[in-house]
Amino acid sequence: MVKLLNLNLRSSSSKLLSRNILNKLPPPKTQPFSQRTTTTTITMSVNLRNHAFAGNPLRSRTPSRVDPFSPAAAHETLKARILDTASGSSPCVNFKVLPFRNGRPLAASSGSDAWRLGWIALEEVKGLLGADLSAESFVYLGSDADEDSVYWAIDVSRESGLVAELGGMKLCFVELRTLMVATDWVNFKAMGNLAIAGHARALLEWHNIARFCGHCGEKTVPMEAGRRKQCSNECCKKRIYPRVDPVVIMLVIDRENDRALLSKQSRFVPRMWSCLAGFIEVGIAVLVAIERGIKISIFLISFTVKLNQPGESLEEAVRRETWEETGIEVGEVVYHSSQPWPVGPNSMPCQLMVGFFAYAKSLEITVDKEELEDAQWHSREDVRKALTFAEYKKAQQTAAAKVEQMCKGVEKTHSLANDFNLESGELAPMFVPGPFAIAHHLISSWAFPDQNVNGIECHSKQPSGSISSL
Repeated sequence: MVKLLNLNLRSSSSKLLSRNILNKLPPPKTQPFSQRTTTTTITMSVNLRNHAFAGNPLRSRTPSRVDPFSPAAAHETLKARILDTASGSSPCVNFKVLPFRNGRPLAASSGSDAWRLGWIALEEVKGLLGADLSAESFVYLGSDADEDSVYWAIDVSRESGLVAELGGMKLCFVELRTLMVATDWVNFKAMGNLAIAGHARALLEWHNIARFCGHCGEKTVPMEAGRRKQCSNECCKKRIYPRVDPVVIMLVIDRENDRALLSKQSRFVPRMWSCLAGFIEVGIAVLVAIERGIKISIFLISFTVKLNQPGESLEEAVRRETWEETGIEVGEVVYHSSQPWPVGPNSMPCQLMVGFFAYAKSLEITVDKEELEDAQWHSREDVRKALTFAEYKKAQQTAAAKVEQMCKGVEKTHSLANDFNLESGELAPMFVPGPFAIAHHLISSWAFPDQNVNGIECHSKQPSGSISSL
């Protein structure tokens, strides 16, 4: 029997999780971040508290400047510690730093198909970088008062000698997409690590592309512990804030015939179908990584996206893109949920995926062959069969094993480019993007609307409170 994986997400406008299941989940602030783990084991139905890259445990309110954990106070302490001028009366706050190299966070293997972020102490960073270290190089990520800790990120891409030195500590820089696939989605601590790494990467990449003022062309300088920048020109002083690019993603539904419209592109891995793909494609189906001279293809995810145009609402973008690519006219548009996506191109360091259900007014498909390879209506039953647990779990375990070998410095001896088979050895006729894609949750919440799946209640009713017909 094919095992089915139903992953549902809770959004502000729709109760996509069972109240009974939610009551069993540990509250998000019951213990220090480093000790937070999940105690819930779900095999047939997995319920996520947040999308991947959402639910950052370090993201907090803006405290007062006198609070030692605030960005301003922590940055002043950081300057003093770098210069070794911190007084003995300074609050005993631990500074933990996450280095990045070429957009890749430092990571370590925790064994048992798990990984962790490679936090290192400020004193270790000083030893590694020496006199070149500056407080302006750090970006404030947040704090954890329970652990008396403040967390920072730093870009060390120009420090070529660090790779070997950190490798001796069983630490390595790993592509964030690889870590995403390697994350066990029912482990809240691991998902929190992924959200922290995504937030940090987005900020650092934004700093890299916002080096000059768009108004006068002068250099910009970091302000507020790296949370914004400002033009250095005294006559300008324009404030610049981190960039977020809104993106729409939609599942088109045929209510009358109980079908969903899925598409595929030539770049997708075989047998994979997803929601419609847009003009600007920020998700990919296959990640091709070059590690130690070996070409490795990892099963990843695909998004259906389209950046909306200036003066265009999100609902209008959904309707326009659906019409352009498939000739399907959309009427009712219903909000589902949103997901930060910090692993797109460097020119767009953090996109915000905004997911919708789009209800078709016409049914005849006219595929734009320049954008899509194919688009077809699929029955609810076929979509359910496509949500196969074994393929997603195998991808996660394979990526986790890759991270472990990278951190141990062991050469990979086999390719991961083969299709992911079911545990029975049979191939599913089709599958949809994995659980880290908002596309997955759009599809699965439509496929399992308040039904029992192998005896488990899913409670994934489509939202009704955010309908827009503008």
